[in-house]
Amino acid sequence: MTSAITDDPKTLVSTGWLAAHIKDPDLRILDASWYLPDAGRDPKAEYAAGHIPGARFFDIDEISDARSELPHMAPPVEKFMSRMRAMGVGDGHQVVVYDGMGVFSAARVWWLFRLMGQKNIAVLDGGLPKWIADGHRTTTAAPTIRDRHMTVKYEGFRVRDVTEVARAAKLGDHSIIDARPPGRFQGTQPEPREGMRSGHIPGSQNVFYQDLLNADGTMKPPAALRAVFEAAGVDLAKPAITTCGSGVTAAILSLALERIGKTDHALYDGSWSEWGMYADLPIATGAN
Repeated sequence: MTSAITDDPKTLVSTGWLAAHIKDPDLRILDASWYLPDAGRDPKAEYAAGHIPGARFFDIDEISDARSELPHMAPPVEKFMSRMRAMGVGDGHQVVVYDGMGVFSAARVWWLFRLMGQKNIAVLDGGLPKWIADGHRTTTAAPTIRDRHMTVKYEGFRVRDVTEVARAAKLGDHSIIDARPPGRFQGTQPEPREGMRSGHIPGSQNVFYQDLLNADGTMKPPAALRAVFEAAGVDLAKPAITTCGSGVTAAILSLALERIGKTDHALYDGSWSEWGMYADLPIATGAN
């Protein structure tokens, strides 16, 4: 993939782009590494052991809605603003977010910034593994942080709640796209969270997030992304709702949709953690 395809400071940038801009005074880098509980990895410890120079650690679980029983739901505007100010991220900054998997949890933070009306944010294509593989250095040094105000313009059209998703599933007027592995989507593989039913939202299509990525963890080019969605039976003419287990890998779908020029998409923040918990919500099993 050439840098001309990859580099877009509003969606996705290459390690080469970041290396060329890393000393820009208004660049801010965020390490948003987060892993599923069964991964056995500690993102904070990994950040302390080595991160991209200047990176701040973005704690997805902490910068969330503490009032919700669901995992890492989008935080209230005020909490997001205060956390960003404390991290020295604000107006006029170009933000690049990465994670320790390649393209995984960083996409969730990209979506969260977009939800808060921030446009100048990109995911680092291939994340920390690609950065290291390409010969760029890491550091254990903590960044120097100065407070910076952030003006938030909340864009509620980027998120959907359970009532809106249930309505969309009933009417069939949206493409509901599920990022989970096929076994979980089809209901043949148990959910990692206790008490969850198995299956998927009726009428949704399965686009496993890993199918959008290359072997090195980078995102496929736009034409290939479009082909993956179409092969899964997604009607790209309809507005899209992305979903997954807890709203993290759904954001990879959202990023991919943005990369192919589709802007009418929203993320179901509760995702299967919410839908699978309520016995009165319908579920489907199998491939469709």
